[in-house]
Amino acid sequence: MRIKVTDSIFVQVDIQERLFPHIANKEELEKNLLTLVKGLKVLGVPFIVNEQYKKGIGETIASLKELTDDYPHFEKTTFSCCGNNEGLEAIKKTGKKTVIVAGIETHVCVLQTCIDLLENGFKVVLVTDCCSSRKENDTKFAIKRLIQAGVIPTTYESILFELTLDAKNPCFKEISSLVK
Repeated sequence: MRIKVTDSIFVQVDIQERLFPHIANKEELEKNLLTLVKGLKVLGVPFIVNEQYKKGIGETIASLKELTDDYPHFEKTTFSCCGNNEGLEAIKKTGKKTVIVAGIETHVCVLQTCIDLLENGFKVVLVTDCCSSRKENDTKFAIKRLIQAGVIPTTYESILFELTLDAKNPCFKEISSLVK
C-alpha cells in the first residue's frame, strides 16, 4: 500500500515536557521528530497534536511546540488519542484514511491509539524511529504487537520520501536537505 499526502494525516502522541526527559534515546528521538514534523509540514500533511493530562505531564516539548502551534491540540486523560471523542472526530472530519502516528510512550498511548485507529477503519502507519518509551524493551515489544495487529511500520526518512514520491516534486530539495 502506497502512502499518499492526499490521504494522510499525522497524529502526534504525548511528546510532553515532564515525560520526555525520562524516555530512552531522547536526543535521537527529538532529532527524528523534528525532522519528521518539519518534513510533513513542507509536504502539507495535516496534523493533530495530543497531550496527556497537561496539568501533570506538561505541554508539548518546546522544540516541537513552536512547529505545531498552528495545528489542533487535544488534551486527553485516556491513554488512546481516540478515547477522547473530540480527537477521533477531528481525524474523521478530515476524510483522510491513512493516519501516520509518532510519539511516546510506545507501549501505552501510542499502542492504544494505533489499535483504536485500526478498529475505526483507518490504515495506520507507525514511524518507529519517532516513537519511544522509558524502557527500550517496552518499545520493541509494542512495535512487534502493532505490526501483528496490522500497523505499517516505517521510518521518518522512508515516509518523507514516500510522500514526496518524485525528485521532480517541488518539495524534494527541501525534504532531501532535512534528512541529510
